[in-house]
Formats: sequence, C-alpha cells, structure tokens
Amino acid sequence: MSSTIAAGSPGELPGGAPVVHAPPPLPSYIPPFGLRTVIGCLGMLLAVHVAGFNEHVTEIGLSDIRGAMHIGHDEGTWVISIYEAFNIAAMAFTPWFYMSFSIYRFSIFMTATMALLSIPAPFMPDVTSLCILRAAQGLTGGCLPPVLMTVMLKYLPPQIRVFGIAGYAMSATFGPNLGVPLEAFWFEDVGWRWLYWEIVPMAAVAVAMMAYGLPRDPMHLERFEKFNWFGLLVGLPAICALVTVLYQGDRLDWFRSPVITNLTFWGGAAFVVFVVNEAFHPSPYFKIQYWKSRNIQASLLSLIGILAICALMTDVPVTYLEAVRGYRPVQAAPISLVVALPQLLMLPLIAAICNSRKVDCRYILSAGMLCLALASWLGTWLTVDWVRDNFYPIQILQVFGQPMTVIPTLMLATMALGPADGPFISGMVNMLKGLANAVAFALFSALSRRREQYHSTMLLDHHGTHATALAGQGNAIAGQLSATSPDAGHVAANTLQVFHTYVHEQALVLALVDIYFLLVWACLGYAVMNLLLPHRVYPPRAPSPSQRAG
Repeated sequence: MSSTIAAGSPGELPGGAPVVHAPPPLPSYIPPFGLRTVIGCLGMLLAVHVAGFNEHVTEIGLSDIRGAMHIGHDEGTWVISIYEAFNIAAMAFTPWFYMSFSIYRFSIFMTATMALLSIPAPFMPDVTSLCILRAAQGLTGGCLPPVLMTVMLKYLPPQIRVFGIAGYAMSATFGPNLGVPLEAFWFEDVGWRWLYWEIVPMAAVAVAMMAYGLPRDPMHLERFEKFNWFGLLVGLPAICALVTVLYQGDRLDWFRSPVITNLTFWGGAAFVVFVVNEAFHPSPYFKIQYWKSRNIQASLLSLIGILAICALMTDVPVTYLEAVRGYRPVQAAPISLVVALPQLLMLPLIAAICNSRKVDCRYILSAGMLCLALASWLGTWLTVDWVRDNFYPIQILQVFGQPMTVIPTLMLATMALGPADGPFISGMVNMLKGLANAVAFALFSALSRRREQYHSTMLLDHHGTHATALAGQGNAIAGQLSATSPDAGHVAANTLQVFHTYVHEQALVLALVDIYFLLVWACLGYAVMNLLLPHRVYPPRAPSPSQRAG
C-alpha cells in the first residue's frame, strides 16, 4: 500500500490523523484459517509423533529386538547411535530443503518414506543392512520436527500461535514418555516386529491429513543455484561424528579408544569449518548471527539443558525399576503414563497462561525449573526398598515442570524473531533439541557407571575394614542359605554371590541418587539464568487497525 504524505510529521496525514497500514497479505496459496488448516497442522503433529515413536520405542525395546534378531550387545548400540546421528544431522539441513521443495511435498514424502522403510526392518539379514536402513529412517524422521515448527508458526493466526508452540512441545514432553508403554504393548501383546511396524498405519493417517489440509505452497527450485554444497558435505559428517561420540563414548571408554579420539578430532574440526562457512555463505542452513541475541543464547542453552534434564529424570526410575526390582517395560509403563497423559491437558493450559500479555513467560519458566528441582530433590531419598509407587510424586511434579519449562523456552527462541527468520531458527532449535537427547544419554552412561564404580569400591572397602569388628555377629546371608545345601563350599559360593548382588544394588542406587543431586543444582542454575539473561517477550497479536505506522 502506498500513501503520499503532503505535510505533517512522518506517519501522519495533513490533518493529524494517523496513517493506518494494512497488514501484509498472506501468500495466495494459504487459504483462510479454518478446519482444513487445523487438520493439516494436526497431521503434521501426528507425523512428528510417528517419527518420535519410531525413535523411542525401538530404542527402549532394543533388548527384545536384539534377542529376536540375534544381535549382540555391542552391535545393538550401533543400531541406536547411527539412527540418532542421521536423525539429528537431518534437523540442521531440513529448513533449506522444505523451502525449496515446498512444505506440502517435502513433509508428505518424508513421512511416507519413513513408514515404508519400517516394513522390511525385521527381515534384515545382518546388522550392517539394518544399520543402513535405520540410518535412512533417521534421516527421514529427523526432517519432520523442523517442518512442524514452521507450520505452527506460519499457518496459525497470531492469537493462537502460542498454542501451536505447545503442540510442537508435545514432541518433547508427551511423545518420549509414551515410549515405554508402547514398547510394552507391542512386544507383550502383539509381537516384536510391531516395534518397527507400529508407525505404518499412523503414518498413513498423517499423510492423508497433510495431503488434505496443508496449503499447496509452490516449489522454489531456483534456490539450487546458490545451493550450499560445501556446508552439507562438511556439516553432515561433522554432526554425525559428534553424535556418535556421545552415544559410543562411554562404552568405548572415551579417549582411550582410537575411534572416539578420531571422531572427536576430525568431527570437531569439520564442525568448526561448517560454522565458519554458515557465518559467511549467502545461502546458509542457519544463521550463526542469532547467537548475538541474549534471548537466543538463553533459550537455546536452556533448551539443551531442560530436555537433557527431562530425559535423565525419565531414565533414572526406569533404570532403577529394571535393574534393581526386575521390572519389565509393561510393569514400568505406569511411571511414564503418569507424565505423558496429563500433558494433553497441561500443555494447552500452560499455553493459555503464556498467551496472556500480563504474564511474563520467564517467571513461568523459572517456576517450572523449581518444580523439576523439587522432583529431583525427592529423588535423592531413593533406596533399594522403593517400588513403582514411590516414584509417583516425582512424576507428578514433572507433569507441571516439563510444559512450564519447554513452552516458555520455545517462546523466547521464536517470539523475538520475524516470519522470515523462522526457517533459520527452526533448524538450529531442532538440531539442539535432538542433541539434548544425545547429551543426556552420554551423561547418564558416564555418571551412572563411574559413580557406581566409586560407590562399589567404597562399600567393599568399608566391608573389608570392618569385617573383623562385625565377625562376632555372624554371617546373616550364610545363615539363611545354610539350610539349602549340605555342601559348605556351595553355600559359601552362593553367599558370596548374594553379597555382591547386594553391593551392586546399593552402588547403583547411590549412583542414581548422585544424578538426582546434580539435577537439583542444574535446575536451580537454569531458573536463575532465565530470570537474568533473556529479555521479556510478548505473545503475538494480529495487527490492530488503530496501530500507528512507523
């Protein structure tokens, strides 16, 4: 719209009346917001959950899959790490490709390809072929979350855009907590092959919803004239190498392994080159300059930390129940369902609160971190006598803490940017979101192993130190087992085995308590950081006709 101002100050007509500029028109391919658009957005949300189920269910059910497919433990870890490496790497480059091929075509193609690759997965003849297939699946699955973020920010009206962010947050709070219940259902009641096949019918529904509801945006193949080939060729292997280090580092004893040393050195060097290339390339995959913003710094650092904390708080109870109490996934499923199902109510509720301009989302974020800190503090009381019911108060606090932290963090990352910045911030946010799971896996593996070894050494040392002082009280374990066999040597061997089982359980519990203790301080640190570092952001609103120009 053009206006000629003959007199008066800029932004005013000659009579002093304000100039009213109409909001920029929507692209011609975007229909008015209605039921059809809602169906398309929900289809995109379902597709992202399908990708998440394909990731988490097969990861949780890896032991059952290894047994059915006759795969060893070490080989099985590569199945997981290769999938995650390509999954996370794909998130960094996806925005460039969906802007070129169109959101509509790109999302449907990737969802359908991911589902079709699941069909032959149970019939792979060896680990190598399975790893290649899972790498391709990880590549297709990793392309979907960045598209979801863009769809929610682009196609939803400003008044409900925060609810779109809450829908995206479901992939970080609702989906991962359904992994254990779904694994239990498919393996126990249907069959282990459905750990792979479960996504096929859901993906078909998602494709149908997206085909009906998503706007038919045009392709822009002319973008390939400035295609960032060097960034792709350097960045993809760099990210894959660093993610592999996180997933395989503890198993291979970190830098005592030549594999981890070389992957870290060459992957780190390639990633530095990739970052420098992104800073100066005319068609980057994401803009490094965003890190100059305090809000971007706080939100992206918080996103990694918060999602890693949530993942650790999910791993600890499941590990305890399986390792100490001997639970199967079907028995541990209620622990995850307590967190997952209330998210269907809590996410829109927290979104409604954050959508008010009277509410500062930074305070909601800090309050959520305090909820997670309190949950972690309750976890420090863990003992070998705990059962599933003892974890319910911890899980209930996470019901409030997870959405109260994730939604404000995403608001801080997206609300301060314009519509043209969406694709660039989307790739960065989603890559870091995926990287948070890898960081959580590496931290949990390293902390649990090293702290368990430390506590095991201390317990055995105290036993050896005080064995003579306690000799007069007799051996309670031997006394219980003496009636089971007349062979004294057999009883002695069983006594020693039971004793070491008790030591292992106590050492593992103390290691998990240490993890909870560290999480308390991490949550408190993030609560303080998000009160001090970011500036306040406001939920978006449609332009008002009375707004003054300029």
